Amino acid sequence: MKQKILSISLLLISCISIGQTLPEIVSETEFTIGKSIKIESIVLGEARDLNIYLPLTYSEDSSKNYPVIYLLDGSKDEDFIHISGIVQFGSFSWINMIPESIVVGIGNVDRVRDFTYPSQNELDQSEFPTSGKSENFIAFLQQELQPFIDSTFRTTEVKTIIGQSLGGLLATEILFKKPELFDNYIIVSPSLWWDDEKLLGAQSASSDSNKSIYVAGGKEGEIMERTAKELFDKLSNNQKENKQLFYEFLEDKTHGDALHSAVYNAFEKIFKAEKK
Repeated sequence: MKQKILSISLLLISCISIGQTLPEIVSETEFTIGKSIKIESIVLGEARDLNIYLPLTYSEDSSKNYPVIYLLDGSKDEDFIHISGIVQFGSFSWINMIPESIVVGIGNVDRVRDFTYPSQNELDQSEFPTSGKSENFIAFLQQELQPFIDSTFRTTEVKTIIGQSLGGLLATEILFKKPELFDNYIIVSPSLWWDDEKLLGAQSASSDSNKSIYVAGGKEGEIMERTAKELFDKLSNNQKENKQLFYEFLEDKTHGDALHSAVYNAFEKIFKAEKK
């Protein structure tokens, strides 16, 4: 019996091997989702990498302009690829969640340096010795990056910023100090513990233009969870200055995986609200 089974198995293998043909490569091209640009920043005194996603229709319709999404932590090995994927998916005509948009991923050199303002907390100072230069980075965004993008690509006036963790701290600082830089703020798991949570007590700069603001976080410990909610509450008390304000607690997410779901939800809420 065993011999018979072995013979049948060998016969089947032989038949498969004889009939098997592998396809030949007809052509091969590189597949990319964007382009990488290096610019020299006078404000920062260094070269900075930008990763750019352009909508599929960008090269097809030279008369069309696009809103811009600025992504902190936008290196290739950080959040650029998966956030650009959400943007592409969300702008498909059968989804129609967000308008076709340009994504500008800002590659990091020293995110602790760029995303934090000077802290008076001695532990912050000792653990993060390069910190405290966010004012320079914000100047880079305002004086160099935004003008460069607007002059290089076909853009509308609508600008969105996405920041997570220390990037969320920076996005919050910009919202409080330079709110006119962006129309939509997506702030995920902001590190508002920085400098003994003093940013939460800062006076917000007044803004004549309305904003759409989305704040979210996951299960990240008492301080992170509490301060994200306190940020929302602070903004809620100033609701008349905000066009739309959203908050989500992503109870099935942590600090490491909250961003993807949060950005998808933010796009859905912010741009759906704008369509009404």
